[in-house]
Amino acid sequence: MATKEMQVVKGLDIERYMGRWYEIASFPSRFQPKSGVDTRATYSLNPDGTVHVLNETWTDGKRGYIEGTAYKADSNSDEAKLKVKFYVPPFLPIIPITGDYWVLYLDADYQYAVVGQPSRNYLWILSRKAHIDEETYNMLVEKAKGEGYDVSKLHKTPQSDTPPETENATNDTKGIWWLKSIFGK
Repeated sequence: MATKEMQVVKGLDIERYMGRWYEIASFPSRFQPKSGVDTRATYSLNPDGTVHVLNETWTDGKRGYIEGTAYKADSNSDEAKLKVKFYVPPFLPIIPITGDYWVLYLDADYQYAVVGQPSRNYLWILSRKAHIDEETYNMLVEKAKGEGYDVSKLHKTPQSDTPPETENATNDTKGIWWLKSIFGK
């Protein structure tokens, strides 16, 4: 569908990008449970300059999560083209899986982001808050469309009015959601 080269954010302030981001919408993926809610990512800087990634989602009241590492794809470039590496299965991390994480749009206040990758098979609309207004959502969808994404595949992620806290997550299912999602559950 898309042949134009994607425009990627330049001059990403990685420290400002750290923290929690809520998934407002995404393309369905076999790596995420179909019935997941309150999906979010939390990023923090590692001492070596890489980024610790914690992806979380809740299914039937149980927290599923996977941790990984992100790093610049080209340390000499000012483009926000990152690589992210997870080990799977999460409950017995032995196989490294690496993917692209390109920040395609980021507002000046670092409150909203559109993230994708060069094949255009994955897309995420992220926000610092669990809910955004329709006008902002539509603007972010248009940004993705402008980068050649088939936005008809976007699926809004249900978010609670009071998102769960990780510290209170007693029903962890580390990696089980990943395994179930492979089988379409």
